[in-house]
Amino acid sequence: MTKPLDAIVQGPDAPSGTVIWMHGLGASGDDFVPVLPLLQRPDLRFVLPHAPVRPVTINGGYPMRAWYDITQMEPGPDREPEADIRATAAAIDRLIQAERDRGVPAERILLVGFSQGGAMALHCALRWPERLAGVVALSTYLVLPDVLSAERARASDGMPAFFAHGIGDPTVSWDRGRDAYETLAVDLDAEWLDYPMGHELCVEELHDLRAFLERSLPKP
Repeated sequence: MTKPLDAIVQGPDAPSGTVIWMHGLGASGDDFVPVLPLLQRPDLRFVLPHAPVRPVTINGGYPMRAWYDITQMEPGPDREPEADIRATAAAIDRLIQAERDRGVPAERILLVGFSQGGAMALHCALRWPERLAGVVALSTYLVLPDVLSAERARASDGMPAFFAHGIGDPTVSWDRGRDAYETLAVDLDAEWLDYPMGHELCVEELHDLRAFLERSLPKP
């Protein structure tokens, strides 16, 4: 059985909805705690999990928090080991199920992720058997694209999706983010925004994200 993820949890015991937010490589759930007040949604429960610590090949095998290993810099076969992605997906699915068990409807659960965390947010949201409130993909890309068509849940058809990327991102190129958007926009209610920044967040992006939350998780 996949080990449960440790997570920071903020928000009311009886929320109007839940946002599960995955961080990027080498970071932790703590990184996005300062962002939450800017979203102005005290009615929501925010779950910010910490990725497990594992050796990361592209960083010389140095152990750090990572949702999966990355074996090479350039995109290609086995760049992201499938076993890592499957194990992480199972752990994130347990977080979603925990919210369902708390009584939060699937259509009031939204997944957010940055970089590696965004790849996992897309992976899980597209395969969850119920329609979720939406998915937010920040500065990210698709993993296991070759099996997506066979595995994608039909419940995700028309799901709201927010894609955002830095025009000058040196870590995950703009092209990779745009490719993910164009691949998924056929089946999702997707929007694409880019900003004059690198591999990071900016204030304008957070304002746009807040507006997306208002649309996909409207206040009761």
